[in-house]
Parts: sequence; C-alpha cells; structure tokens
Amino acid sequence: MTKAYDALIIGAGHNGLVCAFYLAKAGLKVRIVEARDVVGGAAVTEEFAPGFRNSVASYTVSLLQPKVIADMKLADHGYRVIERPISNFLPQEDGGYLKLGGGLERTQAEFRKFSARDADVLPAYYDALENVAELLRDLALRVPPNVGEGLRTLLDGARQGRRFATLSLEQQRDVLDLFTKSARTMLDSWFESEAVKAAFGFDAVVGNYASPDTPGSAYVLLHHVFGEVNGKKGAWGHSVGGMGKITEIMAKVCRDLGVEISLESPVAKVLVDGGKAVGVRLVGGEEIAAARVIANVGPKLLYERMMDAADLPADFQRRIKGFKAGSGTFRMNVALSELPRFTCLPEPGEHHQSGIILAPTLDYMDRAFLDAKQYGWSKAPIVEMLIPSTVDDSLAPEGCHVASLFCQQFAPELPDGRDWDDEEEAAGDCIIDTVEKHAPGFRASIVGQTRLSPKGLERKFGLVGGDIMHGNMSLDQLWAARPVLGNGGYRGPVKWLYMCGAGTHPGGGVTGAPGHNAAAVILRDRGLFAPGWR
Repeated sequence: MTKAYDALIIGAGHNGLVCAFYLAKAGLKVRIVEARDVVGGAAVTEEFAPGFRNSVASYTVSLLQPKVIADMKLADHGYRVIERPISNFLPQEDGGYLKLGGGLERTQAEFRKFSARDADVLPAYYDALENVAELLRDLALRVPPNVGEGLRTLLDGARQGRRFATLSLEQQRDVLDLFTKSARTMLDSWFESEAVKAAFGFDAVVGNYASPDTPGSAYVLLHHVFGEVNGKKGAWGHSVGGMGKITEIMAKVCRDLGVEISLESPVAKVLVDGGKAVGVRLVGGEEIAAARVIANVGPKLLYERMMDAADLPADFQRRIKGFKAGSGTFRMNVALSELPRFTCLPEPGEHHQSGIILAPTLDYMDRAFLDAKQYGWSKAPIVEMLIPSTVDDSLAPEGCHVASLFCQQFAPELPDGRDWDDEEEAAGDCIIDTVEKHAPGFRASIVGQTRLSPKGLERKFGLVGGDIMHGNMSLDQLWAARPVLGNGGYRGPVKWLYMCGAGTHPGGGVTGAPGHNAAAVILRDRGLFAPGWR
C-alpha cells in the first residue's frame, strides 16, 4: 500500500486533536478519522431540546494541561473558562449543608459547623495533598519508562523517580497512602466529621465503579485535584460554550496546520502487514494507508474489536482481556424552566454555580456501590449536578437553565441478563427522584432531557462499558502499566501502532497529556525532536 499519510489518527476526541496538532506542527501529513458527525469525542456540546445546549458527556474543566493550552494558543481562538466561586455544595440528611472551596479560611469556617478539629487540620491536609499532586503534575507530561527496554528503562525510571526521592519521609508516606489505601481509610486518618469526609471522598468514586472502601480509591481522589484553572491549582471551571467549544477550537487549529479530519468515518479494522500497522479499513470499505496508526480510542475497543487476534501476541491478548473497564457512570442533561430550590438553601446563590453533590456520607456512597453490584444500580445513587447556564447564558433561553447530572454506581453490565435499553428510563427516573428529595419541584421544572446509561455512553461515544476513563484508574493500570506493562509508553504491540487516548498515562479526564506525550514518542521514533518536551 502507498503511504498516503505520515500519521492516521483514529478518533477526533481532544487527545487525538492534540496529538495531530503536534505532529502537524512538526511537518507531518496527518489525517483523523472520526466515527461521529462531529469532532470532540466525549467533549462535545449539543442542542438536546429546542433552545437548550449543554456538554453531552465531559462537562467541566480543570485537568487540561497549561502547556497544551499555550502551545495550541487556544485563548487566541476564544477558549475561556469561568472558575467556580466554590468547588462543591453538599446538602446533608439533617437539613444542613456544607460548602467546600472559596479559599482556605472560608472552607475552615464551613468545617467548624461540623468539627473544629477538622477545620484546624485542614491546612496540613491540603499541604499533604498538594505535595503528591505536584508529583503527578510533574509526571503528567512525561513518557513512562517502557519496561523491557533494559538500561533505557532503568534510566527513564530513575529520572522520573528523582522527584519522589527528594520528598521527606512524611511526604513519601503520604504518596504511599494515596496510591494504595481506600479513600475512607485515608480520610479517617485525617478527619472525624462524616460530612467533611464525604466532601473529599466524592472525588474517589467519580468515574470509578468502586466503593470508597475499595483499596486504591484514594488515588482516584487525588487524580481529580492535580489540575488547575487560569493558573489556580486545584480549581475547576466551566468552559464558555460548553466542552465542545474546546474541541471545536482544537479542530480549527489542527485544520489551519493542514490536518485532514474525516467525519462519519468509523474504523472497522486496523490493517497489519508483515507485523507492522499500515493503515485502516473503514466500515464503508475504504482503506487508508499511513506510515503510523495512532489510536485515540480505549484499549478494549482497539485491541478486541478493531484488530485481528492473529496480529497480536497471545500474552498481550490475555492481558487486554483482563484490562478492567467500566466506570459505573450514568449521564443525564436536563432542560429546566427554573433553578432548583434546595430545601437547605432555596434561594439563588453561589451554590448553584458549584458542583452540587448529592451524596452526604461515605456510607451513602458505599451503599450505592453495593446496590449497584446486587441490583444493577443504586436506589439512592450518587449525583453531581452542575448548572452551567448560571454563568453562560448562551446555553439556555432567558430565565431557563440547563443542568448536567453526572451519576455514579450504575453497573456496566446489568445482572440477570437484563439490558440497559430496557432499564434506562427507570434508572433515569430514580436519579430525578434523588434530586427531587433535596430540591422539591425539580421534576416539574424539567422541559427536556437526555439519558445515557453505560450502554448508551458506549454506543454514542465508543466508551466500552461506559468507561469515561477508557479503563479503571487502579494501581495495576497506571503509569508504565497503562494499559499493559511493556506497552505503557504509547507504543502498541505491533510496530508503527501507537495509542494516544485516556487508556494511556496519565489516564482519564480532559487533559491533553496522552495526546501530547504520544506525539513526542512518535516524533522521536522518526528522529525528530520538539523543544521543551521531556
């Protein structure tokens, strides 16, 4: 086959666009093929009811790498993020509430309503978390050592482990705690108030089909705090125009560099010849040749559905089969005639511009997971609500609002042979009932909605098991072992096949880091070098 392109990328999600940008900037001829009729992958904005638009899947900003934002000059093309005034708002079962964020002193004042001791220990907790988060920030744009490459593996590992070696013994203990312990065990060692522990523990179950008692869940908590917004570490915000605005801008930047983006072009098969990836065959039968094939899809989708087993090593196949995917997520968008009125704080305020967390305790979160394991979903699910129209009036008609409902503990596969297509409506009603308990009148205010079960997320976005992370963020599936030890450096098990999605280091979230790092590896393999890359 004649190599028509230097690089062909499967999937026009944000990481594919980031990877394409760096490759094209280095002079490569790049084409992206995307299954859907719009760029963005799971970071898209769509109209879901007349006059109402919202981010369909990914819905909030923090983890997008500052280097990516600067290199792509996103701000010059309209990228704008509005920071939340407070991070989260948690209604409590006794009629009270807790607000998290808005500065250390404000958060301490909130904590004193529940525990003076917890307020006093908060600065030390933040310091401990920030030390480990800084370690992750340092690693995010580094290519993990590829185990099996002898001396090079040792040297790469030593270089990346240097920062860990500079930490104090106490800080190294914090790292160990956060990477191995359950969220509850870790939080119990710091705090006594159940409300305070829930405020932090929620992040441990976001996109994580697990209990806060599951060993390793503390790391998922950490994964959600190493980002920043407008230079403020740990902050979260709303992308004006929704998440799709970010990927629209990225696509424009790529096209300006000559990248070809083909929509409605689903890939049926990665073509391999002589042990080398040589292109792809689309579902419609067209074959596209390329010197490099780069997959911005999850490992399960790539290796189990887009490749022939005969083209993959037997041990690799077995390990991919064991690769855990399925984040237990159910996603809804609702069009509202008015703002929700929470019983504990009914009038409009900053809490409507925050993450509204309906999961008051770690025990509540644990019960939600146990319910999902037994019945398929929790009868009292974990719900995070964001109402971006409170800061972005382009999303809804005047006086109306849109809300994102990001819901946890919905089994990727239902027990007893049940199908999500038959259960989606009932599960969505359960979510609405959960919000209604805290904000009476919420159901009556709904004038339009969309519901995406784990199966719906897979069907719409190609997220196997509905996994928003492309694979569990557990210790055995991180860093050099993401997705498989020996293929953790963005190179697949077939020559000239690469991965650039969230199934590689540093994992899920709208970060751009996998796309950035994969491009660095590809350019190095071509003997090219990009200044400022590590």
